[in-house]
Amino acid sequence: MGIEVGGLLGLILLIAVVWAIYSIFQSSASTGAKALWTVLIIVLPVVGLIIWFLAGPKGSTRTA
Repeated sequence: MGIEVGGLLGLILLIAVVWAIYSIFQSSASTGAKALWTVLIIVLPVVGLIIWFLAGPKGSTRTA
C-alpha cells in the first residue's frame, strides 16, 4: 500500500508543479521573475509551491 500512496502523492505533486509553471507563464510578471519562480519550483517542488502560492506572481486582477 505504501507504493500506491507514494505514487498518488507524486502524481498530485507533478500535476501541481505543471499547473504552477503554466500559471507562472500566463501571469503578467517580468521574464526574469517568471524564470526565477520556475527554477524555484523545479528545484524545490514542495517548498517552491508553497512559497509561490503565498507570494508568487498573481494573474490578472479584477477591478470593481
